[in-house]
Amino acid sequence: MKRMLSLLSLTLWAALPAQAAPAPAAAALDSREIRAQLAPRRYTTLAAEIGAKINRLPLAEGAAFRQGQLLVQFDCALQQAQLAKAEAALMAADTNWKGNQKLAQLNSVGQVELDVSKAEAQKAQAEVAANRTLLGKCQVTAPFAGRIAEQKAREQQYVQPGQALMEILDDSTLELEFIVPSRWLSWVRGGTTFQVSIDETGKTYPAKVQRIGARVDPVSQSVKLNAVIDGRFGELIAGMSGKVLMTPPQK
Repeated sequence: MKRMLSLLSLTLWAALPAQAAPAPAAAALDSREIRAQLAPRRYTTLAAEIGAKINRLPLAEGAAFRQGQLLVQFDCALQQAQLAKAEAALMAADTNWKGNQKLAQLNSVGQVELDVSKAEAQKAQAEVAANRTLLGKCQVTAPFAGRIAEQKAREQQYVQPGQALMEILDDSTLELEFIVPSRWLSWVRGGTTFQVSIDETGKTYPAKVQRIGARVDPVSQSVKLNAVIDGRFGELIAGMSGKVLMTPPQK
């Protein structure tokens, strides 16, 4: 019995440091330098939707573009020919159906033949619509205003459907994402202002918290913050990093 009590006492004693562990972790986070990297507001990879040869890439890497501007032009002579063929077939099918409608008024054609000619005309119309949609894939335009981060294909290169063409980003607003102690939630709010020192420029810039993470990490007692550079600074580009200058208010 005494041996069992001794073992139980040792077990409880060993457990005590583990219960107090989160506090040193949070203290370490308090004293640690908070780092953050500039990220674009939006970014994506544009891919080919058809198999074709690239005729033209009007913009070079790093160039700025506006929403809706042409970024990639494919050689679509084959698709244009297929559309012309489908339009000719539609004309023939439509003429046949209209002719059968007039004959039906004179009881010179059966109902089945009339229905078949109508279906053929509708089928030809669907073919024209499909080819026009395909022809619309021959140009890739910008989904938003931004800059070309990287070109993954070249002019005169034949690409397959789904092949990456270029990476683009919207750097009109640069964001920051970083981790702070969860106890800071007592004073950090959306709209809280602070400064961030960027390594590459050696300058300090104003920033503002725009979102707070949805959960706290219970092990490190930390939470993720998302902030935005408050203003437009031409020397800042995505990928730069620096130190977040945010300190709790003095009590």
